[in-house]
Amino acid sequence: MALSVDSCWHRWQWRIGDGPLQSPSETTPLLSPEKEKRSYNLTRQRVVFPNNNIFHQDWAKVSRRYSGNRICTTKYTLLTFLPRNLAEQFHRWANLYFLFLVILNWMPTMEVFHREITMLPLAIVLTIIMVKDGVEDFKRYCFDREINRSHTQIYERKEQSYVQKRWKDVHVGDFIQMRCNEIIPADILLLFSSDPGGICHLETANLDGETNLKQRRVVKGFSQQEVQFEPERFHNTIVCEKPNNHLNKFKGYMEHPDQTRTGFGSESLLLRGCTIRNTEVAVGIVIYAGHETKAMLNNSGPRYKRSKIERRMNTDVFFCIGLLLLMCLIGAVGHSLWNGTFREHPPFDVPDAKGSFPPLALGGFYMFLTMIILLQVLIPISLYVSIELVKLGQVFLLHNDLDLYDEDTDLSIQCRALNITEDLGQIQYIFSDKTGTLTENKMVFRRCTIVGGEYSHQENAKRLEVPKELDSDSEEWTQYQCLSFPARWAQGPASMRSQGGAQPLRRCQSARVPIQSHSRQRSVGRWENAQSSVAFSSSIEKDVTPDKNLLAKVQDAALWLETLPNSRPAKPSLSATPYIADFFLALTICNSVMVSTTTEPRQRVTMPPPTKALGTSLEKIQQLFQKLKFPSLSQSFSSTAPSDTDLGESLGTTMPTMDSEERDDVSVCSGGYSTDTDGGYRSSTGDQSDVLASGSRASSEEVLEEPALGLASPELCYEAESPDEAALVHAARAYSFTLVSRTPEQVTVRLPQGTCLTFDVLCTLGFDSVRKRMSVVVRHPLTGEIIVYTKGADSVIMDLLEDPACMTDTDVEKKVRKIRARTQKHLDLYARDGLRTLCIAKKVISEGDFRRWASFRHEAEASLEHREELLMETAQHLENQLTLLGATGIEDRLQEGVPDTIAALREAGIQLWVLTGDKQETAVNIAYSCRLLDQTDTVYSINTENQETCESILNCALEEVKQFHGPQKPDRKLFGSRPPSETPPLASGAAVPEVGLVIDGKTLNAIFQGKLEKKFLELTRYCRSVLCCRCTPLQKSMMVKLVRDKLSVMTLSIGDGANDVSMIQAADIGIGISGQEGMQAVMSSDFAISRFRHLKKLLLVHGHWCYSRLARMVVYYFYKNVCYVNLLFWYQFFCGFSGSTMIDYWQMIFFNLFFTSLPPLVFGILDKDISAETLLALPELYKSGQDSECYNLLTFWVSMMDAFYQSLICFFIPYLTYKDSDIDVFTFGTPINTIALATILLHQAMEMKTWTIIHGLVLIGSFLMYFVVSLVYNATCVTCNSPTNPYRVMQVQLSDPTFYLVCFLTPVAALLPRYFVLSLQGTCGKSLISKAQKLDKLPTDKRDLKIQSWRSRQMPAPVPGEAQHTHRPVPPVPEQDFRASTPKSSGPPKQKCKENRGKHGERSSRDHRRDEPCSADSSAQLSPGDRFLLGPSSGLASGAYPSGQTDKCQRSSRGSHRRSQSSLTI
Repeated sequence: MALSVDSCWHRWQWRIGDGPLQSPSETTPLLSPEKEKRSYNLTRQRVVFPNNNIFHQDWAKVSRRYSGNRICTTKYTLLTFLPRNLAEQFHRWANLYFLFLVILNWMPTMEVFHREITMLPLAIVLTIIMVKDGVEDFKRYCFDREINRSHTQIYERKEQSYVQKRWKDVHVGDFIQMRCNEIIPADILLLFSSDPGGICHLETANLDGETNLKQRRVVKGFSQQEVQFEPERFHNTIVCEKPNNHLNKFKGYMEHPDQTRTGFGSESLLLRGCTIRNTEVAVGIVIYAGHETKAMLNNSGPRYKRSKIERRMNTDVFFCIGLLLLMCLIGAVGHSLWNGTFREHPPFDVPDAKGSFPPLALGGFYMFLTMIILLQVLIPISLYVSIELVKLGQVFLLHNDLDLYDEDTDLSIQCRALNITEDLGQIQYIFSDKTGTLTENKMVFRRCTIVGGEYSHQENAKRLEVPKELDSDSEEWTQYQCLSFPARWAQGPASMRSQGGAQPLRRCQSARVPIQSHSRQRSVGRWENAQSSVAFSSSIEKDVTPDKNLLAKVQDAALWLETLPNSRPAKPSLSATPYIADFFLALTICNSVMVSTTTEPRQRVTMPPPTKALGTSLEKIQQLFQKLKFPSLSQSFSSTAPSDTDLGESLGTTMPTMDSEERDDVSVCSGGYSTDTDGGYRSSTGDQSDVLASGSRASSEEVLEEPALGLASPELCYEAESPDEAALVHAARAYSFTLVSRTPEQVTVRLPQGTCLTFDVLCTLGFDSVRKRMSVVVRHPLTGEIIVYTKGADSVIMDLLEDPACMTDTDVEKKVRKIRARTQKHLDLYARDGLRTLCIAKKVISEGDFRRWASFRHEAEASLEHREELLMETAQHLENQLTLLGATGIEDRLQEGVPDTIAALREAGIQLWVLTGDKQETAVNIAYSCRLLDQTDTVYSINTENQETCESILNCALEEVKQFHGPQKPDRKLFGSRPPSETPPLASGAAVPEVGLVIDGKTLNAIFQGKLEKKFLELTRYCRSVLCCRCTPLQKSMMVKLVRDKLSVMTLSIGDGANDVSMIQAADIGIGISGQEGMQAVMSSDFAISRFRHLKKLLLVHGHWCYSRLARMVVYYFYKNVCYVNLLFWYQFFCGFSGSTMIDYWQMIFFNLFFTSLPPLVFGILDKDISAETLLALPELYKSGQDSECYNLLTFWVSMMDAFYQSLICFFIPYLTYKDSDIDVFTFGTPINTIALATILLHQAMEMKTWTIIHGLVLIGSFLMYFVVSLVYNATCVTCNSPTNPYRVMQVQLSDPTFYLVCFLTPVAALLPRYFVLSLQGTCGKSLISKAQKLDKLPTDKRDLKIQSWRSRQMPAPVPGEAQHTHRPVPPVPEQDFRASTPKSSGPPKQKCKENRGKHGERSSRDHRRDEPCSADSSAQLSPGDRFLLGPSSGLASGAYPSGQTDKCQRSSRGSHRRSQSSLTI
């Protein structure tokens, strides 16, 4: 509803006036130029007036519309607790069922038990749950009260100063003053920061778990305040969006008195729960308060899911209801028939008040309802409570498993969903992210290419291969580090480097106020103490060993930069030197890295350190190097530093160049490694450089400049928002392009020769998942040019490059085409090597163009409607016609134990899919590294956008796969043998090749839009692994839902980032990894672990145990209740179906509540059918849970039949024993009750696989408790159940020998069939579980030998000649020849498939691939946009390289996926 501002806002209307509003800019159409009257859609916008003297009246009236800052997360109050809790509990239909029975029993005509007795079970269950809910809610109330009473500084209008008030007193429009280490009480718009650049640093660990600092900026126009912020001078009105839960999205504008607008976004919003860091004072105005803050709107709490066992159990409960109705119907019919045999009403048939008797039909109906009350225990009400208690016990054991504890992060497993633990034992499909889940998310700079020249960084690769040896540096080198930087000594031993990396830096301590719901758990403190305070700064990430050949060119580029003002080229240069300089400047500048020092951790450096004369300390440093035994370096020192010219000449004469094509080709085709072996250059501390090349005539200035500067300034630390940024900055620093300071307006870079360049930052376009790139606009300090530096994904940057055809100079055009083609070749090489690739580009724009663009950008930022679209449009106007500088390859190392975990999960019968947004080649290489794909697999790669092409490809792939596997995948067996129809039609001795599938996001779109899901899923059922690359978060969730719903399987998703949240929530079980990408995945997950390897024990051991325990406990509960209720049912045949019982009512109540309740709980929590060691050694045992062997329809009905049999024995043996005797009804019922208890407890003992003292004490204690309670009850109950009372019945029975004989023989007869079946299964059983249970009984050494023998029998026999074929490179397939080189195939595919492939075949989707050498041979009919590769060449056609280089490149690519049994390329 759109409302105009009413009269209460008269002051605001007076400021605007009656005239039409003028547009802030007459040159832009982004905003409407005029409006007759200012109005707001209050359902879509929020208007905030400041709480000062000028706007106080408006603020007072408007603030009532908005929520206060007091939070209340409790569900109940004292008045609403009882009714609301009961209403919630009666949402469970089982409770309603028992309430219905209680009401029936209150009717006199249908009363079976005493009314109070009928209410007792339901009342106890409701009371237990009510107490539990009340305690939990009271804890929440105490937590809320503590938060609401926290203090903060609020501006008081009357006193015109800041006063201390409680958080609950904060309102929208208040001015809040915060200091360092203070937690933000509400969502606040930043108006002032003590930082000169208007920057406020936040730590968002309480919100999303990320430990690295975030920067927030003061709203434009408020950053240049020299003095303290004065709220009384704030005369603006704020208009922003309504409250929402998007943590990273916020838009609005500030209306000034002169009717102009200033836009702001999430970069100026301080979120509730975050902590102020590195900022002395920050002042802002409250925008959202209390439950309208983004943090509170994101508080969803633990999620509730229904487990598979619970769904199965609900079905079986309906079976029990049907059984109950059948028994009640029999009772009603029997009652009518029995009464019909009397000619006169029997004396026990009591008439109503009028003296009349109800008709037989109505009497039968009354008896039907009476029987429902009598047999109500058939529906196990206590089962629901028992399941909840068992799951709590299972969660407790999970939390206390040391194998699931990670020492590095000091975190153990977190169980956020308490009701699906048993689903961990039934998983069939796992969907995993790659980065941060399979890999460490520790980005290490690996290699780079600049203007077509590839630099392999061989020494850096060697360093990464032996990280442990590198981390333990020599004592002399450590001494050199300490002497070079005396500032380190002042910090004490805690800050000294050990094992090649910095010790954890403790952030400044502060008294923290706990934040409800959006604060982390108690593990936060442990995390902070264990983690380094500077994110992404481990030794392996910081230390980069430069490439010697590139180092020489970098020095030349640095010298070229200094001469730039005097020698500006008139036309574009063909030399690589300018590109190298811009490449490293882009690495240093194009980021959001914050600079700090080790002496002042997390304190931002804003001023560059003064450059120092280098010659004064040369003698001291020379002596130092002599002590450290570096003769080759110390001999090169001289007492005076050479000039820059001499330095350049020295470099030019000593360092080889690498600008030729031959050099590049050799580098690429030899695996990317240089053939030089005469040493390398290492920046082992990340803050200095030293040339260790023996024999080189390096000048003293080159060698000593960084150590000399280090004497004057402490070590720099880089605080990055992503590991990629940190890796690139550390790489640039290794080449002495050092980022020394950063402010919002300026960034300073120190060049190798010590010169500092300060660039004016004109605009920053941050990275987002849509654009997949980041840009920084700076003014060059030497040339005055406005330069745009851009970095981003290669698939995006390559499409934004300037078209070479538009260039006038032919030589330049050829050079650019050549650079682009070679860079693409290097990118593909990096991807095949498993590296993450980023492209670096630049663009020079004129002053006029930038001013026009900045005007559009300003208006887009000030727009409230369609702000994101306008900002995206302005970014696209700037980021085009780019000049390619080069690309980088960053290695993301595999987590420890990932290959073993994946191999074990596959042996367990779990299908593992990887859904990632990375490049296809990178994902495939990682898949080989972690054993997701094997070298002998046949890999199908499908890349197409066309739906018809996709359908044709799927048909052909299915046809080819079915040649090996037959019409269906033989993944299930029927009674231990495979059906004949599922046997693969292969010749004897031939092995079935494993199949892998690689697919990209564009193909997924074609599948979903073309309704090809069924064919796609049919193909995936033949695949051991599926890789989906370039996937969006939406596609990830759609893929999980597709498999879960269409295949009706149990799914698990695991990820670590915000882009995995939708996938995690879509699966049956979602697991978050608390990694380097924050805690958003953890907060939306059901379980949280710290390492992927923990998944192995979590599923194979705890998953199996939880499922086995709970499944068998549920079956036991059904058996127990049916067996006991049937005793009452059989008695009805001997009491005229009158609804009477032979067991005392209280005894029946105690039977379920006390005598038989504790053993199932112990059984469900502690029982272990197989040991953890055996489960880990034999992962195939997990398949029993996948097939639901412990609890399915068969086991349920077998238990029901067993319960009927045992109830017959337990009833009729005592009946025949006491037949024709004169015992009373309770004397007859007491042996039956005792026999039933003994039989049920012994049945439980037979089900237990583990025996401990607890198991024995619980079973014996339950049996003894029965006698103790019965004796006491029978001794005291004189007239408690008139006219029949159980007084001294148990005492009399215990003195009768017949009682002991019956109680001994009857359970034996009842349990004999079950004991016989269990013995037969243990002796002759062929199931994996029974075999594993036999292994567990053996001694450890014999068990290990048996397990080894078992595993050796499971290993597939090698096929002769297969290994030789596997490692032979696949020859190039001419694109005109659609033949499949498939050795195992019985023949080529049908001609129809060939024709379809020829018709719909398409090649590379990227425009920049048209310059590849193979493009000339491509078919003219192929439309750009798609490619289809059957076989492992998932990213490149065989013609991507010249034919002479193909084999070399394939051999040189370590872990390359060009290894397969099949290769078909179109």
